[in-house]
Amino acid sequence: MQKLHFAAVVFDFDGTLAELVLDFTAMKARLGRVAATFLADVPTPNGLPALEYARFLAETIGAQSAQAAAQFELFAARAIMDQEIEAARAARLFPATRPALAALTRAGTRVGIITRNCRAAVEIVFPDAAAYAGVILARDDARHVKPDPRHLLDALQALGVRPEDALMVGDHPMDVATGQAAGTRTAALASGRTPLAELARHNPDYLADDIAALVAMLQ
Repeated sequence: MQKLHFAAVVFDFDGTLAELVLDFTAMKARLGRVAATFLADVPTPNGLPALEYARFLAETIGAQSAQAAAQFELFAARAIMDQEIEAARAARLFPATRPALAALTRAGTRVGIITRNCRAAVEIVFPDAAAYAGVILARDDARHVKPDPRHLLDALQALGVRPEDALMVGDHPMDVATGQAAGTRTAALASGRTPLAELARHNPDYLADDIAALVAMLQ
């Protein structure tokens, strides 16, 4: 099999490097309860991811009161972070993660991690992440979060690598979309909650069962 060569590989975190299960339905319900403090009629998520739902609720509240919206944003941020940290305490790094990232580094490939999760959660699950990745951009480190391609582009800039020389790796269609929008190659892993067949429908450049299988393709 022809080996793949990239100057940098940037990984998602949850489901890609770690088994970390967040109940986003519960998170959105929690956000709705917080919003009910400010709104008589709380809109439903209607398919929005949790972070985008929080933003939508803040905008809805802000149409009535900027001060109330600011208060909601503080309460919502704390509710989201509390649930992320709770999930992180029950999570584990995949056994292949450290060996796989170390192998990439030995081969001269620069490694990055980007995640919509908070930095505190990453540090709980992967306290030595900085020893394996040249850049880590969690939600609270980033100017923009995926699927905004600037999340990935900022990581690549920190690594000193052009998008066309990089690979974005994740377990969710959002990761594939982020890489495609940023101009990188993309790899989708079935180590999260999305089956390979579903990931394939989003046209990643590469598919693999998990990080170990992917890194085997890269060496």
